Amino acid sequence: MSKKAKILSIQYNPKIGDKMTNCEFVGGCISKSVEQNSKIDLVIMPEFFSTNIDDKSFLNFPEIEENSEVLSYFCEVAKEKNVNIICGSVVEKDKTGKLFNTSYAINRGGEIIEKYRKIHLYNYLGGSEGKKICAGDTPKVVNFDFGRVGMSICFDIRYPLLYKKLIKMGAQIIVSPSAWCHLTSISKEEKESFIKTWQAFNISRAAENLIYFISTNLVGKSYPFLNSIGNSMAVSPLGEVLFCADENESVNLCEVDLGLVEKLHKEYPICEIE
Repeated sequence: MSKKAKILSIQYNPKIGDKMTNCEFVGGCISKSVEQNSKIDLVIMPEFFSTNIDDKSFLNFPEIEENSEVLSYFCEVAKEKNVNIICGSVVEKDKTGKLFNTSYAINRGGEIIEKYRKIHLYNYLGGSEGKKICAGDTPKVVNFDFGRVGMSICFDIRYPLLYKKLIKMGAQIIVSPSAWCHLTSISKEEKESFIKTWQAFNISRAAENLIYFISTNLVGKSYPFLNSIGNSMAVSPLGEVLFCADENESVNLCEVDLGLVEKLHKEYPICEIE
């Protein structure tokens, strides 16, 4: 049985608050990619893929899992196109009325099989995610039919101990749907440094854990004073960059070899080290 898998990352600039237009755009990208490449094992989209960074959408129109049009749409896409999907993230409202920044995992049968609530919220340098949204507290690894995928979201990337937990839970790939932004007012030099830091995080999280690390980011203006940087990446367990997108909308495909992850974890038993 092959231990290779094809992973699709969709980087784009969602229309503010226009959920179904954004969903249909992603659905079209998935359909076209499946037509061109036959079997695709996993699709990943960005954080806030259906709304962009929009407080009005978050607070007034959160997703309620049991009757979410967005989640229902991608359950149908997954089943029709025979793909597993990581639904980047949406703002989820639970039964008690609390809001969470949540990533959903959907299998090829169109079933929601796992969800991860973002643990590390962005509350720095003017960010106020934690004022509106509650933090999750549970790391999650999804058992897809092709392999085990650890879930994270955006700012989690700054917390390496989370990823250490995920590999101890058996993750072979770790994904990071993201909305990594910078202020529109920063200089060109500051922006270049900001992007290099993001890229360094991606490479470090892959190489230090000997897994594949795949991020999928927003691009373009995400808020009146914020620009998302794009630069979605796929990095191998050896730190090799399989793709690094630019700052334009793009659909990026890579092949991963989970046999390599198994081999490296046998040779370097980092999962056993505290």
